[in-house]
Amino acid sequence: MTGLRVRPATPADFAAIARLTVAAYEADGQLKGEHGYGTVLADVATRAESGEVLVAEDGTGSVLGSVTFVLPGTRYAELSGPGEAEFRMLAVDPAAQGRGAGAALVRACLDRATERGCSAVVICVRRGMAETAQRLYERMGFVRTPEKDWSPVAGVELLALRLELPPA
Repeated sequence: MTGLRVRPATPADFAAIARLTVAAYEADGQLKGEHGYGTVLADVATRAESGEVLVAEDGTGSVLGSVTFVLPGTRYAELSGPGEAEFRMLAVDPAAQGRGAGAALVRACLDRATERGCSAVVICVRRGMAETAQRLYERMGFVRTPEKDWSPVAGVELLALRLELPPA
């Protein structure tokens, strides 16, 4: 998509990020029976304190999607270990899906990981998530890492994916 840009989020973006993230997770069925995860998704300010929140915007400046990039040992890191980066809460507004925002956000996270000298990027995906998201990660080279699968609460199974980065 022409005019698509990824940049660090500012506090002025937080309300839009909260809205689109919750909407994307609801549209994908990922908030059914959740134990407060919608509240966690909507708390963009706390995410921004612990990681780097990025947005993808179109040529008009409308926020289409968001992601949180984190390093090991930080509040939102779930899987990353030494030399690895991680991203969380990737979401694209349901009305804007299919326009390249998700792929642009993933590429921005991979670039940040490379700039920081990381050897890999790891992520979690919920079993049963949208096929389009699964295809995006596969297309970008992520592979299943079953030994890192885990469950934060009963009934929620998170599958680990990893992408090796080229040496700097």
